[in-house]
Amino acid sequence: MSDDVEKAPVAAPPMHHKGPIIFYEDRDFHGRSYECSSDHSDLQSYFSRCNSAKVLNGCWMLYERSGYTGFQYYLKCGEYPDYQNWMGFSDSIMSCHMIPQHYGPYRIRLHERENLRGEMIELTEDCPHVFEKFYHHDIHSCNVLEGYWIFYEQPNYRGRQYYVRPGEYRRFSDWGALNARVSSFRRVIHCF
Repeated sequence: MSDDVEKAPVAAPPMHHKGPIIFYEDRDFHGRSYECSSDHSDLQSYFSRCNSAKVLNGCWMLYERSGYTGFQYYLKCGEYPDYQNWMGFSDSIMSCHMIPQHYGPYRIRLHERENLRGEMIELTEDCPHVFEKFYHHDIHSCNVLEGYWIFYEQPNYRGRQYYVRPGEYRRFSDWGALNARVSSFRRVIHCF
């Protein structure tokens, strides 16, 4: 082999941004913006509304109200030119939480009744249709053994979203839900 062979250029290392998420007051990344790199329980002093966002690094949960309450929205790396792109119900985002990175397996146990009782199933992968695996429309409690997960009220990862981290959830209100409907769920897998 000749030394004259042209070598492929070495790719530049990825750029690291100061903050992993940028909130914009207007659609299509316009208007006043705020760059955030940590959890915030009250974003009200930084912007009055949020119509678009860019997640530059990691995964985030956004909350409709201060103190990590109200509707929840899961965002992973990418651009969201309109709040409807993250299935938002309005342009109100008042708190945010950066989801920790998880290395290792994922395990979750779903229970048909409160207090971790009744029929149970343990799963380790994303599930687009809970009823097809578990034969129940409602999940009243769960035990997250490993990893971070997002519950969805509707099949195929649609509808209201709920973030669950390792621990026991003895009733659906423990994960912030108004009812026991969990029709799909997925693992939080980080991107960079």
